[in-house]
Amino acid sequence: MKQTLQRNIGMPQAIALYIGAVLGSGVLIVPGLAAELAGPASLLAWGFMTLLILPLALSMGLLSAKFPNAGGVSHFVTLAFGPKAGALVGWFFLMSVPIGGPVAALTGAGYMTAAMGWGDNARIALAAAMLGIGLVTNWIGMQVAGKVQIAVVIAIVAVLVFSFAAAIPRIERVHFTPFAPHGWMSVGQAAAILFWCFIGWEAVSHLSEEFKDPQRAAVKGVTIAAIIVGVLYFLSALATVGTQSYLKGGADSSLVWIISQPLGSWGGFIAGLTGLFICTATIIAYTGAASRVAFALSRQGYAPKWMGRMSKRYQTPTGAIGFLLLCFVTVLFLYGSGLLSITTLIQFPNATFILTYIGGCAAGIRLLKGNRTGVVISWISFAATAGVFPFTGLAIGYPLLITALFFLIDYTRADRHTAHLEPLPEDPDEVKRNVL
Repeated sequence: MKQTLQRNIGMPQAIALYIGAVLGSGVLIVPGLAAELAGPASLLAWGFMTLLILPLALSMGLLSAKFPNAGGVSHFVTLAFGPKAGALVGWFFLMSVPIGGPVAALTGAGYMTAAMGWGDNARIALAAAMLGIGLVTNWIGMQVAGKVQIAVVIAIVAVLVFSFAAAIPRIERVHFTPFAPHGWMSVGQAAAILFWCFIGWEAVSHLSEEFKDPQRAAVKGVTIAAIIVGVLYFLSALATVGTQSYLKGGADSSLVWIISQPLGSWGGFIAGLTGLFICTATIIAYTGAASRVAFALSRQGYAPKWMGRMSKRYQTPTGAIGFLLLCFVTVLFLYGSGLLSITTLIQFPNATFILTYIGGCAAGIRLLKGNRTGVVISWISFAATAGVFPFTGLAIGYPLLITALFFLIDYTRADRHTAHLEPLPEDPDEVKRNVL
């Protein structure tokens, strides 16, 4: 009997999961970095990316609504291009999260430890706690995870709205001139950086099998989430440019400066807490997505059977969650021992995340043929992600390694299957006797 996951994700939980997956730590640092690169003209890049966010989101939303499955993008690629292609894309996504999760946790923990003056051991402990929250909430079930995500997202939105409101009295017209101090080409460079703020829609596609109403949650939910995320990003960028906080507080901590001004000594603590909330929301969404794709790959025979084990009590993929736990512990150990830095770690999942998205968009072009709008937005999303991929540089080695291991394991598995079906005697004399 085919194992299935419970349908317990409603519209509010779906919106919160989408927002949590996309509104990552980038909102704390990218507005300042973009403003430093392009000046006030960076707002044009934000406007362009805010418009592009809808096709990026809807391409995944429409596929999730039409083909709800725990495999998410992997399932879409399977339907469009065959099981092996789908399984490979699934492994791309799955092997991104064991590294991306700890990086997000260490980033969020870093904001708090910097604000409080704590050391690296405290940072690792906080990161471990954040990863633990992500694993436990997904083990208990997506209904609980969705409710936790709603609370976390409300806190994030409240802080970001407050930071914009606090910035309004400090916004001056003179801060918008000269508008393009580094030339108009810098706007394109800023847009390339901003692209990373808008990736994450593919993650929730892996939870679509658990939507109570896939059509409503995936399409309407993703649209609402895209609008909220786009507005929050643009307002954060406007506050950063209008107050010139990227020059006063540092490009990578401009939002911290904005929050600190009206709150004084409490500002740093609130900013650190915001970093924890934002990154925890991302971890919950991506841990849920990765555990579900591991479950789906196991169900299809492209991952070990133990990854498909489910909790009898909660009907959640405990085998896959255990795999992620092992990976998280390993990565934190490597970081804590000084063998790997965040700068090194963050490079690995970049290329695999983009390849996952490229595969999903390509699948959308083929699978949404009956929906002209769906095909158009899939093409837009495909072109945008394919255009960014060459800039991943040496990080392309990570998906190449995953691809090589995947085909090696698949070849070995096929050989074992053939040998099982047609066993050949090892003794040549035995062969002769059988022939006679």
